[in-house]
Amino acid sequence: MAKYVARRIIESVPVVVGVSILVFMLLHLIPGDPATTILGERATTQSIAELRARLGLDRPLYEQYFIWVGKMLQGDLGNTVRGNIPVADEIATRFPATVELSLAALLLSTAVGVPLGVISAIKRNSLIDTLTMFGALFGVSIPVFVLGLLLIFLFGVELGWLPFVGRLSSDISIQRRTGLHLVDALLSGNMKGFKDALEHLVLPTITLATVSLAITARITRSAMLEVLNQDYIRTARAKGLKARNIVMSHAFRNALLPIVTIIGLSLGRLLSGAVLTETIFSWPGVGKWLFDSIIARDYPIVQSMTLIIALVFIVVNLAVDMLYAVIDPRIRY
Repeated sequence: MAKYVARRIIESVPVVVGVSILVFMLLHLIPGDPATTILGERATTQSIAELRARLGLDRPLYEQYFIWVGKMLQGDLGNTVRGNIPVADEIATRFPATVELSLAALLLSTAVGVPLGVISAIKRNSLIDTLTMFGALFGVSIPVFVLGLLLIFLFGVELGWLPFVGRLSSDISIQRRTGLHLVDALLSGNMKGFKDALEHLVLPTITLATVSLAITARITRSAMLEVLNQDYIRTARAKGLKARNIVMSHAFRNALLPIVTIIGLSLGRLLSGAVLTETIFSWPGVGKWLFDSIIARDYPIVQSMTLIIALVFIVVNLAVDMLYAVIDPRIRY
């Protein structure tokens, strides 16, 4: 197992290097002068030259790349062009909000999607299967911004059941420890803050989790149907084993590989794809921040966040590969 893990980690290094080069080159090959975009068309030639020198844009691309990588390895992500604030500080402030929302969405999509997929496979072509797959198709098809606005209008405006702006009410405060409001509230024993943070989390979580839930349900159903048609399942039935034991002990475990894969990919996608959800609900995470930075051509933010998101995907894929080896020992060999 140790050799397998070490090999997978070593294989990930060239991927990280390739991603860093790709991120850097794509951002710098976009047409237009970043300094002119940042300062505006009325900026003087001198001010543009000064900004290009400050950002290092007057140097050759290969030199800019190595300087950027060198600073990244030292933990220096640079300063934002707008405000001259350390990028690392901004990420430390905003990233926990996105992580909390993404983990909540992943938990919801997994807790609901996997059981629905299993039930649909067991009761194939039944009314339950038809309704579940119709719901999954609806979840994949509806745009995130449409669903978010519908939830806000129904549960926030018309019924007034749930808040839909930000992470906390203006009169609630939670002592920051991890940056995750639910965790921080529990650690400090602030149950009022926990309740308020949980209420603010409900609508964004449902909005963000819908697509992942639908995909997880469909993949689980397909994987279970494939396994349930195998010869060893028919043999287990012929031996008179209980249906529950056949499904959970034999079928579900052997169908786990594609399910684990889609759950792992969903986590990376949720972390990187929360831009619309965060914008709709005014959620103070990195999604909207990254979007605004792309429009403003704020290179330090865009480069750092794009690389971090790519690293998240790589780490998640590595974790999924390790889970493969745990679920199916044959993969280690």
